[in-house]
Amino acid sequence: MPKTKKEPENAEERLPILPLRNSVLFPHAIVPIDVGRAKSVKLIEELSKQESQVLGVLSQRDPETSDPAWNEMYPVGTVARVLKVIKLDRGGYRVVIHGIVRFSTVRTVTTDPYHQAVIQRLQDSQSRDIEIDALLGSIFDTLEQVVALLPNFPRDIVERLHSSKDPSLICDLVAANIPISVEERQNILEMLDIKPRLRLTLQFLMRQLEVLKVKKEISSMVQEEMGKSQREYFLRQQMKAIRDELGESEEDEDDLEELRQKITDAGLPEEVDKVARKQLSRLKQMQPSSAEYTVVRIYLDWLLELPWTHATQDHLNVAEARKILEEDHYNLKKVQKRILEYLAVRKLKEDKKGPILCFVGPPGVGKTSLGKSIARAMGRNFMRISLGGVRDEAEIRGHRRTYVGALPGRIIQCMKKAGSINPVFMLDEVDKLGTDFRGDPSSALLEVLDPEQNDSFSDHYVEVPYDLSRVLFIGTANVQDTIPPPLLDRMEVIEIPGYTREEKKKIARQFLIPKQLEEHGLHDYRFEWTEGALDLVVDSYTRESGVRNLEREIASICRHIAVLVAEDGKIPETVDEALVEKVLGPVKYYSEVAEMKGEPGVATGLAWTPTGGDILFIEATKMLGKAKLNLTGQLGDVMKESAQAALSYVHANAKELGFDDEVFEKNEFHIHVPAGAIPKDGPSAGITMYVAIASLLMGRSVRPDVAMTGEITLRGMVLQVGGIKEKVLAAHRAGIKRIVMPKRNEKDLQEIPKEIREEMSFSFIKHMSDVLEFVLVDEGEERIPGTTPSKDSLPPRPQPAI
Repeated sequence: MPKTKKEPENAEERLPILPLRNSVLFPHAIVPIDVGRAKSVKLIEELSKQESQVLGVLSQRDPETSDPAWNEMYPVGTVARVLKVIKLDRGGYRVVIHGIVRFSTVRTVTTDPYHQAVIQRLQDSQSRDIEIDALLGSIFDTLEQVVALLPNFPRDIVERLHSSKDPSLICDLVAANIPISVEERQNILEMLDIKPRLRLTLQFLMRQLEVLKVKKEISSMVQEEMGKSQREYFLRQQMKAIRDELGESEEDEDDLEELRQKITDAGLPEEVDKVARKQLSRLKQMQPSSAEYTVVRIYLDWLLELPWTHATQDHLNVAEARKILEEDHYNLKKVQKRILEYLAVRKLKEDKKGPILCFVGPPGVGKTSLGKSIARAMGRNFMRISLGGVRDEAEIRGHRRTYVGALPGRIIQCMKKAGSINPVFMLDEVDKLGTDFRGDPSSALLEVLDPEQNDSFSDHYVEVPYDLSRVLFIGTANVQDTIPPPLLDRMEVIEIPGYTREEKKKIARQFLIPKQLEEHGLHDYRFEWTEGALDLVVDSYTRESGVRNLEREIASICRHIAVLVAEDGKIPETVDEALVEKVLGPVKYYSEVAEMKGEPGVATGLAWTPTGGDILFIEATKMLGKAKLNLTGQLGDVMKESAQAALSYVHANAKELGFDDEVFEKNEFHIHVPAGAIPKDGPSAGITMYVAIASLLMGRSVRPDVAMTGEITLRGMVLQVGGIKEKVLAAHRAGIKRIVMPKRNEKDLQEIPKEIREEMSFSFIKHMSDVLEFVLVDEGEERIPGTTPSKDSLPPRPQPAI
């Protein structure tokens, strides 16, 4: 121990105070401590500059407090001297301090920049009698037994204790080196009378001896049973022995017996029952507090809660099912026909496997809600999972139980929630599945959606085959292109097209308006919607294939009326055009055709989009310069090639179209497709580009009420294109009166609603030259939508250039 100057006794002095967490410093002890708190760091830095490096150390009551107040520290501590200060790389200091003497806090001075207080040193009673000697002897005897059972007890402390005759020093060293709490150490520190301090120290020491004896007994008992078992088994047996001593095993046995009874009553398939009983046997050998016990118990719960055999009773009344489907959705004949066919077959053959359907259509046409209606019509439970953005295969197949926090995949999770083995299961947004380093979810779905395999679906977590063959799977998608071909091949695709204007009005009256009145608490208030109001909302405030935005606009009007009701205002008897404009504001959409004026070089085309369909304008112009074709509007490669083919055909047939070849040598051509921020691609705009270029060079305008679609070739052929229904519906919404399309697409008109076919006219062409007679305005003719130019005013049909 380093030599120190004698400190004054019983004198008040002012000292800096260092708060200490999770420990108590005793006199005579030399300990290193890490200093990291801002105030403590400031104290050490200033103390290092002083000659007398003395401070007071007080223990905190709550170690979690970072900046303790005076009442959060014990009033009795130890005066200490700083022996060594080492600066740490991570910040702060490691300080070696030497406890000198106890002190009591007389009064506090400040806490800024660090704690300071006036203290008074405390002296131990120095009396020595037979009782003290007896207590010291008991302490040494007990300490020898503790040291024998605790091999890691510091040997230098033992030697120091045997060489010391000071009772105070002996108490302090023993208290500082046996595992007791901070509060118990503080009690010993605060005791100045040596006899009670010796008694308390002996009490703590004897308690520690008893704990060590019990541990040794438990260890011996377990080792006799264990033999050469692994360390993990040894630890479990220790816990088992402890629980036996505490009498906690009966409740666990009851729990395991209840679990065994559940397995017996569950009626599990033979293979699943065998796995469940094996896991239960493992569970009986485990300690309930072990991590593996929890994993096995959760796994057994999953096995028991899954529906292995329970199925709901199908409603096989075809007429009743038809009625329910018609109540919930309007004019979805294809879907209704397919579901009724399945019910009819199920009525004739009970073990018929569930179909795998995929509804493809633009947003807002009711694909997801259709799944709920199908479940209601069939009397089945309905489950839905959204696959949009799913990139991890484990979302479908689950994680293996070796992972921490493992769970089954979403398929098995939903089967548990459904509670039956034959629900209607909707896989929403199947076209938006992703893939990354964690696997390909679409590949995992191949087994789920294959009727030949899904009767033994394997989830990584469950690890026993699960029968999905009785599930009616329904996928939904906006487009087929992004669905992986193997997955698409396993599904029966049913296309759900966008709604016509009249269909939207009927849907609004039959479904949307009653639904919004109910949701806004207006079902008791009667007011009529005029035809003009519905026409205005459908035509001027929405532009979509579905009815999602239409429902939002109806909801806005209902909220406006709800405010009038809440304010006791006058409720309108009818919803008319004036009220619609007042609530919804200025008109959002105008007819593109109404705004468009016929001029040379501008033609109207039709495009298919994931949201249904749209019209687009092709603009062509020329300027003096080198022979060159510029294309703008964010066009894809296929669309660029269509533009080049159109220009080449016009150039090759210039004489037949009535202009000189020199126009191509002296002019630079530019084709632009507006809405430049939207990517565009596909071959179906070829005929429109040809008409725009021909119109520009002939100086004759294209009728603004005519739209066209078709792929072209250098021979002048007009080839079949897809998406006819969506394109026609988009043209009808935009006010187009006539559509020009390839002859081979004439058969597709069967899918167009009858009222639209009656309102519009259709022209079918096989060759590019045929289109001009339908689309160009005659030079002397007034540009009035709906008129047809004379065939005599058009150029003769050119022959393909060779």
